[in-house]
Amino acid sequence: MENNQSLAFIFTAISQVGFPIVLTGYLLLRFEKKLEHLTQTISKLIDVIHKKVSGEGNDG
Repeated sequence: MENNQSLAFIFTAISQVGFPIVLTGYLLLRFEKKLEHLTQTISKLIDVIHKKVSGEGNDG
């Protein structure tokens, strides 16, 4: 009987701790994709700013 109680405790602990771990992993993956997209957008913006600045410098 004690073995069954231990097994029930282990399954309960896994279900309580497992879900937050899975959810955290999912959210981190989503966050990482959004950061990658943001990094690419900032890089494009920097390129556009450099082109505008260098174009204005040559005209003036």
